[in-house]
Amino acid sequence: MSERIILVDEHDRPIGTEDKLVAHQGHGKLHRAFSIFIFNPRGEMLLQLRSAKKYHFGGLWTNACCSHPRAGEELAEAVHRRLKDECGFDTELREVFSFIYQADWKDNLAEHEYDHVFIGTYEGPVPGNPEEADAWAWVRPERILEDVAKRPDAYSPWFKIALPRVLEAHRAHAGKGGA
Repeated sequence: MSERIILVDEHDRPIGTEDKLVAHQGHGKLHRAFSIFIFNPRGEMLLQLRSAKKYHFGGLWTNACCSHPRAGEELAEAVHRRLKDECGFDTELREVFSFIYQADWKDNLAEHEYDHVFIGTYEGPVPGNPEEADAWAWVRPERILEDVAKRPDAYSPWFKIALPRVLEAHRAHAGKGGA
């Protein structure tokens, strides 16, 4: 059975549902999505190398977890479901901002997402799901910024857009005694 995702307008109001693959064809239909950024207590960010088997944006480095709520699923439920599915762990998450972006990919596929961005802190093993990622790495933010500048095509488009604001939100929260 195909997975149906939530189509939205530019204000994130649901306007229908669509098959996940169909929503990503052409220039993509605007749909609700989320991106989860995980830091450890040392300030390192968890990156995943998207599985080369993924139908779009496979083989690129990105944030710990990204996906879509299913039709009828609340965003708060979806982020924890997918964090467990992709990374093999769960942790407290807080939403820090959202944005809309569109990015074309090969084979007439694209992303067009209203992306809700969440941040969390985790210390422990990352079992990971090999269907989702080919590799995992804890990396210092300054190293990520350097590598994105040198090799921008090695990273997902949503990651590059969200990264500066995520780092700013993480620094602000850490400065208040959070992690």
